[in-house]
Amino acid sequence: MKIYRYKKGILVNGDCEKFLKKVKPGSVDLIFADPPFNIGYDYGDHYEDALPPAVYLRWTRRWIKSCEMALRSGGSIFVAIGDDYAASIFFRLNACKNLIFRNWIIWSYSFGTYCEKKFGRGHTHILYFIKKGKHTWNADAIREPSARIAIYNDKRGNPKGRVPSDVWNVPRICGTFRERTAHPCQMPEKILRTIIRVASNKNDVVLDPFAGSGTTLAVAYKLGRRFMGSEKSRGYCEGIRRRLDKCEFVLDDD
Repeated sequence: MKIYRYKKGILVNGDCEKFLKKVKPGSVDLIFADPPFNIGYDYGDHYEDALPPAVYLRWTRRWIKSCEMALRSGGSIFVAIGDDYAASIFFRLNACKNLIFRNWIIWSYSFGTYCEKKFGRGHTHILYFIKKGKHTWNADAIREPSARIAIYNDKRGNPKGRVPSDVWNVPRICGTFRERTAHPCQMPEKILRTIIRVASNKNDVVLDPFAGSGTTLAVAYKLGRRFMGSEKSRGYCEGIRRRLDKCEFVLDDD
């Protein structure tokens, strides 16, 4: 493993399992994991995304268990996954004795997989669990205008705004977007801003075992959190380093 150190965190170029074993138990406040979906996608070097299901799920169970160990009491974990393994991964998260289910979030987007012989897939699942204990929940940091008031002038709406539902309508990263990187499966910053704002506080530790395009680490840095991440691909790791070097520190009010 090669470790790159920053003022607010670290980036590891190496296997996530080896990385997670070195994380101090109970030292992480928030984990966001967006693992390979095991659907035969070509991520480039160092990836095998077409494992036999049993092998993939054994591997999944191992990294989930390591994440459970890394989380502090009351820490949160969000796992993004596609249809093929969403139920299986939910079952493995739910089987962890110290994790408690909070939400099954649907990230809905307008330009998903194009299909001619069936309905195209236009969503990703995000499974939200907390470790037993008092957890962080900053509702005011993610409130959105009440549609009752803004659209229908219904006085019953909350003037402070409402906490979003468990269906998030956020566009995928198009090739013309300014935040676009070379990674083929890039998570939008808006998704991570919501998760990091609501489930962590300033200077908390945010961990991403599958750093990919670096969205989690970049947003954590911008929001004044500390970060830890691992990425197996040398090429993607270099892309994350370039992205972090360009980040501007913009701390939101929590």
